Amino acid sequence: MRKLLFIVPLIIAVSIFSQELVVYTYSSFASGIAQKVLPIFEKENNVKVKLLSFGDAGTVLARMILEKDQPKADVVVGLDQPLLRRAISEGLLTKFTPQNIVKVKDKELLDPQGYGTPFDFGAIALVYNTEKIKNPPSSFKELLDERFRKKLVVQDPRTSSTGLSFMLWTIAVFGEDGFLEYWKDLKNNIMTITPGWDEAFSMLETGEADIMVSYATDGAYSYHEYGSLKYLPVIMQEGAFVQIEYAAIVEGSKNVELAKRFIEFLLTEDFQYHVPLNQWMYPVIEIELPDAYKYAPRIDKVLPFNYGLFDEKGKSWLEEWTKVMISR
Repeated sequence: MRKLLFIVPLIIAVSIFSQELVVYTYSSFASGIAQKVLPIFEKENNVKVKLLSFGDAGTVLARMILEKDQPKADVVVGLDQPLLRRAISEGLLTKFTPQNIVKVKDKELLDPQGYGTPFDFGAIALVYNTEKIKNPPSSFKELLDERFRKKLVVQDPRTSSTGLSFMLWTIAVFGEDGFLEYWKDLKNNIMTITPGWDEAFSMLETGEADIMVSYATDGAYSYHEYGSLKYLPVIMQEGAFVQIEYAAIVEGSKNVELAKRFIEFLLTEDFQYHVPLNQWMYPVIEIELPDAYKYAPRIDKVLPFNYGLFDEKGKSWLEEWTKVMISR
């Protein structure tokens, strides 16, 4: 009987911990930081993480909306402020406050609605090839200059979180009544609109594009990856726009307790240590930054944005942007 009593708990333990956690995310997360950190989580929890990526974060959210009635994911990683709010309004997420949330150094990073857990953040910027552009734009007005004609690559705000943040940045600068006029003028200087960040950055690295919408940490990336400052960011004079990325538990998850452990893991040193040189964003807990980050410009002015207004008007903004930029 003692052997039988010993075996039964062992079987139960295996059934609890040898599970599969399904995580939805964007492509660069899956091919980058996930390769370093997921084995740590899997080993600690005796679990297999099934990581599925769908291009950019906007595409991830679209997939979740399609699967709303029969969700397949347990956790979603990479929704930023507007995408998180859209997911909440669609009823796609479950509220959860991890114990490790006390480690987050800046309380302004927290989701006030209690669904998303921040894991990194960074400012949107224009990044240019210093070998091709010697006098980069310093303001949104200067970006309209003839010397940048057909040199700029932007991301589609309907599918890309980076693209959406850039559109919202222009709204923060020009207001909801003026941003479309700015885009009409900017259209002459846009080479192409890509579905996501990965495609745009590939064009910059291959020399096809001279300047793109990316992140303020790309100078650190250039120094670390190439040993040079070939690619440098510009924070516009009007002020910076900060993007926060969140992870959340999917409503209808079949592995809620394991999903909670995964969220807790994202706020540990084991994960956050790898954020700077893999996500090229800032960690949300106190982590010493690598030397390369001395080439990331300091952000002195951050533009505020009313995300409640995005909840109300975001859909119409995107429709109007589409008419201006895509429709013939």
